[in-house]
Amino acid sequence: MKQLVVDILQNFTSEIIEENMIEVPAYAHLGDYALPCFSFAKKQRKSPHVIAEELATRLKDENIENAKAVNGYVNIFMKRVPFTNSVLSSIHKEGVQYGSSYHGAGDIVTIDMSSPNIAKPFSMGHLRSTVIGNSIALLLEKSGYKPIKINHLGDWGTQFGKLLVAYHLWGDKKKVEKAPIQTLLELYIRFHKEAEIDETLNDKGRAAFKSLEDGEPSALALWEWFRTESLKEFQKIYDLLGVTFDSYQGEAFYNDKMDPIVDELQQKKLLIESDGALVVDVGENVPPCLIKKSDGATLYATRDITAAIHRKKNYHFTKSLYIVGNEQSLHFSQLKIVLNKMGLEWSEAIQHISFGLILKNGKKLSTRKH
Repeated sequence: MKQLVVDILQNFTSEIIEENMIEVPAYAHLGDYALPCFSFAKKQRKSPHVIAEELATRLKDENIENAKAVNGYVNIFMKRVPFTNSVLSSIHKEGVQYGSSYHGAGDIVTIDMSSPNIAKPFSMGHLRSTVIGNSIALLLEKSGYKPIKINHLGDWGTQFGKLLVAYHLWGDKKKVEKAPIQTLLELYIRFHKEAEIDETLNDKGRAAFKSLEDGEPSALALWEWFRTESLKEFQKIYDLLGVTFDSYQGEAFYNDKMDPIVDELQQKKLLIESDGALVVDVGENVPPCLIKKSDGATLYATRDITAAIHRKKNYHFTKSLYIVGNEQSLHFSQLKIVLNKMGLEWSEAIQHISFGLILKNGKKLSTRKH
């Protein structure tokens, strides 16, 4: 449509009109398009207001309903019927391809989205990530890109050691099978309440997670069961939304892939010991990025660094998007800086697409308490 406006205007002025000169007014009552006349003033030795008035008076075309001069602009109102007929004709002719472009030229874009934590309820934040991520994927696909939707499940970390301990102490298999998310959440909440009285429970939780990281068979089997039951519940929501994923590789998938990355960080002299833990200094204005705890356990950042490198090797992405709440902005800043320090120029392709935090009574919702 802008090009059509350019072609029409060019018939009524000797000035060279280009598409990027045509503006869309901020308010509908000012017209559909507008041409600023300020750049013509010096050559024509007239004020922009006069030039706009003269051009608006001359402007007549079967596609234009009206033209008005306002403060040095020619505001153009298009006729709705020809435009509507043209659009409907294109939709009828192109079908599902209407609005598509080849701008992306088949380039791959990974989208880290949804990513709920197993054994916990599907939160409003995960719902928003799912809907936003899926919408972006549809837009990218329409623009010629190949989106890869990754459900990076929160299925690893110290909290699962706590859950293993809680299940061994108070768990009931039949209750878990009947209502997995509710039952596992109740166990998780109970663990934290009991830990306020008995602090040794936290040590047991950390030890249980370490056994999980070390591949202890019984711990892995119980964790796998929790994961499977949780995914069944999440799938009900995805089915309602009509959302599918190309990958369910969660944090646990990278458990056996982190050591080479930590070794690489060590070889590149990026790791610094701090109170027994290993960190990467990411600059004065950003806190150090924690890679390993003092007990040797890995962290969210370790897994995300590993995941980013794995995705680049596996998918050869042009862009890597993370649809996560803005409370994780610091984490993604650290992630990009660490990858850049590793000499990986593609770190600039990583983009955090954030959204606001939902609060209750001014506080973040917590799964540790009712």
